[in-house]
Amino acid sequence: MPAPLTRIISDLHFGDRASHVASLAQLRPLLDGVDHLVLNGDTLDTRVGPRPSHTAETRAAVADFFPRHARTVTWVTGNHDPDISTGHELDLGGGEIWVTHGDVFFDDIVPWGNDAPLIRTLLADAGPPSDLAARFALFRRVAAAIPQRHQSEQDPLKYALSFIGDTAWPPQRILRVLRAWRDGPAHASALARRHRARARFVVCGHTHRPGISRRPGGPLVINTGSFCPPFSAHMVDILPDQLVVRAVRRSAGEFRPGPVVAEFPLAQA
Repeated sequence: MPAPLTRIISDLHFGDRASHVASLAQLRPLLDGVDHLVLNGDTLDTRVGPRPSHTAETRAAVADFFPRHARTVTWVTGNHDPDISTGHELDLGGGEIWVTHGDVFFDDIVPWGNDAPLIRTLLADAGPPSDLAARFALFRRVAAAIPQRHQSEQDPLKYALSFIGDTAWPPQRILRVLRAWRDGPAHASALARRHRARARFVVCGHTHRPGISRRPGGPLVINTGSFCPPFSAHMVDILPDQLVVRAVRRSAGEFRPGPVVAEFPLAQA
């Protein structure tokens, strides 16, 4: 009998025109043989938007699709889907692996975004959280209060203009993005050391840049990237004796397991 397989993916952003996932059926090859699928945040955008019918349809589609193709599905919240479940984190591998979307690593959730000033105001008004659970709860309340921007726009031209305005303006925004890519792993490592000291691995997404990083004295931080441009997605497979990072390959309109990026033994083996 094959060993049970847990697979972690994140940042599908299904329903957003920028996502490479136009149809959930494109993901079926990624779900073959998966016993436990972990959707690690930003599976879709559930926040209040200008087209509530589109949000409702997208939400219904993902709620129907994934349980039909994986034995167990765990929905971890992200800043775009803060109410998709009540689970904001997941401990796997006997505590060796800490899975969370990644926005909780940053004090202002999306420091590169145009909503960052509003987010900082809302967080400041609420006061400092007392512990990690309170931080998660606060961040999810604030994320739910930030409305969608371009995410549910269906007109191609309006979407393009709105997307440029939200993601590429003002020009110095690229500096904030680069800073988040640089500092994200350090923030993740520091939070894990304070709250998940047993974790040897942190699996996250959020910044859309796949990669593997370690800070001295901290866990290995694995970012699974995104199903949106400009980078490709990665995924994490957890077997009883190892953790495997793999690229996600797009072929003939479908997403499939790609080449192995890295492999790590698990202590429980």
